[in-house]
Amino acid sequence: METYKDWQHVFKLDPNRPISDSGLEKICESGTDAVIVGGTDGVTLDNTLYLLSRIRQFAVDCALEISNLDAVTPGFDYYFIPTVLNSGDSDWIVGKHHEAVKAFGETINWDEVVIEGYCILNPDAKAARLTQAQTNLSTEDVSAYAMMAEKMFKMPVFYLEYSGQYGNIDIVKKVRAQLKETQFFYGGGISCKKQAEEMAQYADTVIVGNAVYDNLKEALKTVQAVKKVKNGGWTY
Repeated sequence: METYKDWQHVFKLDPNRPISDSGLEKICESGTDAVIVGGTDGVTLDNTLYLLSRIRQFAVDCALEISNLDAVTPGFDYYFIPTVLNSGDSDWIVGKHHEAVKAFGETINWDEVVIEGYCILNPDAKAARLTQAQTNLSTEDVSAYAMMAEKMFKMPVFYLEYSGQYGNIDIVKKVRAQLKETQFFYGGGISCKKQAEEMAQYADTVIVGNAVYDNLKEALKTVQAVKKVKNGGWTY
């Protein structure tokens, strides 16, 4: 298993969205570094276990991004815990986390747990509505959240999430400039090689999600596009 800090490209799959066996095989054998399982709604223990069992047929790292405590199950390499820094509801910052630790803290393997400092910037995204994310932010606002994640809270991951919308490259560049130790995850709106290449110049890890369901052929091309940037000598 690769450590998540080595991941350059990741596919994110939603347990609540169907994917064929052949499609899943192409994803898992594409050369991607990992598959993250997670979604905003309709995530259950049954559909999470079903997707996990199918992914485990392949030699690819697999992580669960937790949105529903009832869907948490052993068998994943990592468990990503989102803390939505720009949420207007404290439940999504510390409330649900306290609930989880209170219930399961004594049995958690903390070596498998990774805290993500999330900043959600697409107001139309389900995740933004669910978490009451304050999305009308300036570049300086987002930069400050990135700095808080690294310098104040010592979070291992800062996740800039546009969720279905391609991100503002100026904001992405500013976040890149702030983060020295914290891993920079970018996700949102990547549907082709060109977009993957652009974001790979700045983010440590590029995450491709919706494109898997909208145009799998193009989504698969993003793997080598990211690897080309990361391993081909491009610089920021």
